[in-house]
Amino acid sequence: MSLSASTGNISSLLIGGQGTYRPHFVVTDSANTQATQDISIAITGSNAFLANIFPSTSIFHHRVDAATTGLPVDSSPAAPMYSDYLSSTVKPFFGNNSDAPFPNGIPVIQVPFNQADVSVATTLYQSYFTSAPIPANAPVEGTFSSTGDRHVLVYLQAGGGNNPALYEMWQGIYEGGPWTDSSNALWPNVSSNALTSQGNGTSDAAGLPVAPLLANADEVIGTGTPSSPNGTIQHPIRFTLSHIVNYWVWPATQTAGVGSCTSTGGSTIPTGSQISQSAPPASCTMSGPAGEIYRLKASSATPSCVSTSPQAAIIITAFRNYGIILADNGASGGLIGTPDARWNDTDLLCISSLTLGDFEPVNVSSLIVSNDSGATSH
Repeated sequence: MSLSASTGNISSLLIGGQGTYRPHFVVTDSANTQATQDISIAITGSNAFLANIFPSTSIFHHRVDAATTGLPVDSSPAAPMYSDYLSSTVKPFFGNNSDAPFPNGIPVIQVPFNQADVSVATTLYQSYFTSAPIPANAPVEGTFSSTGDRHVLVYLQAGGGNNPALYEMWQGIYEGGPWTDSSNALWPNVSSNALTSQGNGTSDAAGLPVAPLLANADEVIGTGTPSSPNGTIQHPIRFTLSHIVNYWVWPATQTAGVGSCTSTGGSTIPTGSQISQSAPPASCTMSGPAGEIYRLKASSATPSCVSTSPQAAIIITAFRNYGIILADNGASGGLIGTPDARWNDTDLLCISSLTLGDFEPVNVSSLIVSNDSGATSH
């Protein structure tokens, strides 16, 4: 770390926690007199590397707007979001200090290729690794004492003959070490299009990677500034619904849902399995499968607040071009991103002018090369 004598800014090549923290300081002198003060500590993120996770041919980087791609609306009875959720607003579950005194969002850390492996013990669900290059200062979503998801996301740079890799933990805990988690996932070569194997979960319900599907300030700001951004988001953004149907569609590989679907022959399709967009079920008792991509309808008006909300304007453009991808159970309309001191929380609220009813499911089955690959055919 280095301290600028002229600005007072502290910088580091290895940035962990991001966003604004507001710790409460209490000082007691020898006479037992106390003074208190809240001090804001703003940490700017460094997440440009997220754009390089998975090749440009991946579904995770493929446009889905009808005008450019011709991809049709998914007419499967499993595809739409459940009707009771359509009135829910899109809510940015990320920002600067909108979750004070802690940052809001899921942080990601990049480590060098020679980062030392440490032991990791998994206590509940699947484990892809028992050791990993996860430093002790790797940021945890929320706080170390949080009862939430506590995602820990680590991108390992390529080098030394090793491929770039993505390590993700759900409910990661360090507390003096070693690391433990409730489940974890590994993509050992994110320069390839290999997906998690069908039927296998990850650190979210859909079996998807979390890190490359997060909205982050680097891609929104681009070469501009936080108040005058000029970037673009070129991937679907992960979001949640209160409940998803108990099936998944490509590129997801797992689910944790409710309800069931029947085939055209009248038999019940086994739950916890993949369903096809090209040969869809005949009927379903619930809808909204893991991995479904939804785009902002061409007929949905752009909110007027984008004229004074440039960060939200770029995100809303991404809704039209790349969509949002159903990744997990949670608050309906919860849009997930990274915390960052450069986010403008007031600006981001413009996103909530949209409801889930403004989106439509996209049939991406024509793009599939293989169920085990995120590569697209065109």
